Amino acid sequence: MAVQRSGSVPEPGYPFSAIVGQDQLRLSLILCAVHPDIGGVLVRGEKGTAKSTVVRALATLLPAVEDEDGSRPAKLVELPVGATEDRVVGSIDLEKVLRDGERAFQPGLLAAAHRGVLYVDEVNLLHDHLVDVLLDAAAMGRVHVERDGVSHSHPAQFVLVGTMNPEEGELRPQLLDRFGLAVEVTASRDVDVRMNVVRRRMNYERDPHAFAAQFRDDDIAVAEQILAARKILDDVVLSDKELRRIAALCASFDVDGMRADLVLARTASAHAAWRGASEVTEEDVRVAAELALPHRRRRDPFDEPGIDDKQLDEAMRDAAEQAEQQPDPEPDPDGGGGAPDPEAPDDASQSPSSDTQSSDSHDESAQPPPSSGAGSEKQAGTPGAQFRARLLEVPGVGEGAPGRRSRSRSSHGRSVRPTVEAGKGLHLVGTLFAAAEQQVVRGRTSGRLKLEPADLRGAIKEGREGNLIVFVVDASGSMAARDRLSAVTGAVLSLLRDAYQRRDKVAVITVRGTEAETVLPPTSSVDVAVTRLRKMKTGGRSPLAQGFLQARELVLRERVRDPLRRALVVALTDGRATGGTDPVGRARIAAGRIASDKIASVVVDCESGMVRLGLAADFAACLGGGYVALADLSAEQVAAVVRAAA
Repeated sequence: MAVQRSGSVPEPGYPFSAIVGQDQLRLSLILCAVHPDIGGVLVRGEKGTAKSTVVRALATLLPAVEDEDGSRPAKLVELPVGATEDRVVGSIDLEKVLRDGERAFQPGLLAAAHRGVLYVDEVNLLHDHLVDVLLDAAAMGRVHVERDGVSHSHPAQFVLVGTMNPEEGELRPQLLDRFGLAVEVTASRDVDVRMNVVRRRMNYERDPHAFAAQFRDDDIAVAEQILAARKILDDVVLSDKELRRIAALCASFDVDGMRADLVLARTASAHAAWRGASEVTEEDVRVAAELALPHRRRRDPFDEPGIDDKQLDEAMRDAAEQAEQQPDPEPDPDGGGGAPDPEAPDDASQSPSSDTQSSDSHDESAQPPPSSGAGSEKQAGTPGAQFRARLLEVPGVGEGAPGRRSRSRSSHGRSVRPTVEAGKGLHLVGTLFAAAEQQVVRGRTSGRLKLEPADLRGAIKEGREGNLIVFVVDASGSMAARDRLSAVTGAVLSLLRDAYQRRDKVAVITVRGTEAETVLPPTSSVDVAVTRLRKMKTGGRSPLAQGFLQARELVLRERVRDPLRRALVVALTDGRATGGTDPVGRARIAAGRIASDKIASVVVDCESGMVRLGLAADFAACLGGGYVALADLSAEQVAAVVRAAA
């Protein structure tokens, strides 16, 4: 076995050509290397699928960069999840300001990635505003900074690659659309392929240099092909026939805006150049569609990602008919691609006009009709009407995970006051005031301000955090009667959509029969929560005490695992606890334990009919939280109730 000794040649990375499988991932990275204006690649997949390995291997294949210092290899710059905006885009150079009184700019990671690869692992966990900054820079090829009295602009052309595990949470649809291409990666189920992966990895670990040498010629060939494709890219012809095919494809899949059309055109041109062809063909458009369209169809967190092959085949056939409708017109002397098709559907008018419409399209065929009988076990049924929730906020100020829900002290957001604590960034005004108080002691009568390290003040900032939302859903027979559970499920779906947008973790506990069941442990993958909720069983008794106790145990367990993430328990019930001895009394005791642990809560009263016992309001008082009736569950009232919760 080869042993790495001090002073020896650095260990080579895993060769790009040695990657087994993952053909779409490798191709998408190559196409972005050929044409960086495509807008980067989002790689979605489970852990252990070589996402990071492929990205790091790509950087070694990029053409060398020529700058004022001569020729150098293209860089791979990794952006950590906890990076601040100053670290990403750059900031004022404090050392020069304090030492020389000179106003200077210190470039950030975007400048370092120029003409290389910018790699963001777990991009779904990055702050949304930083994702916007990255995507803006990738699209424009430049970074403009206007802050702290500094105006600076520099080029930043790079291949942007973001990787993520969907089980840890999704990107918002608006950010998904900003990535040019997206690829789903999974581990192969083919035994021979898996054996080959393991064998190559073990060979690499045994002797990295010998293993890299085996694939050096193949990697050189790929690098030369990328360089050759870059040289001919501007000369690749995209005819009006193929442009019409692209427009027809995007229209048939009802994607929003025009970004998809542009990305398809650029990707198809890059693929033609990669093949060494001089003109875009139907084959190039098909490949581009497979990489650029699937993630753009996901307008809602409850939409399934991806495109079925049959759907794409049908869309390609329809697009072929559109492409053949008219002969190619004479070239436009102004360089235009022909007049827009007046018959093309308007994206905005075709998209769902409300959350209810978009969710109904999934629910119609997904669930069987509910069976009769409140006491029998059955499916939850079709969710009822949904609404747009505004703010379901945990009281107080936390210090939790980045998000968009409750108030939080963090390294991002607005500055609220200075502090002497280190590692809090710079509070410029606080620093100047602290120094000003010492000028007489330091003997300054005129000239520049005399600054010392003790004057530096950090900034306490207030932003927003994500929370843990624990839904306790009463799925007993009394709840299933009169289709009340349909309305409850619709309300939960609305709140789940809100949780997705605010980057929360969610958990779902159902109460029915003789026990409570955690049908979904805490997760950031809201689409998994929706799937579990739609498969929820109903009927039987209502052991509310077990539901409250299980919610409490779950929250306390998560406090140990993630102590800074605050929780909110949302109980949807009619309050009619049944089963066992004194079920209502035991439920009151269990609710009191939640209150004693200072867990924020709100009860949604689902009781209906002429006779009302008012037990849900009683439980809300025991919980020490908020209360609202299901019939009054508007966005404004939900927000008000939760803000009032103790």
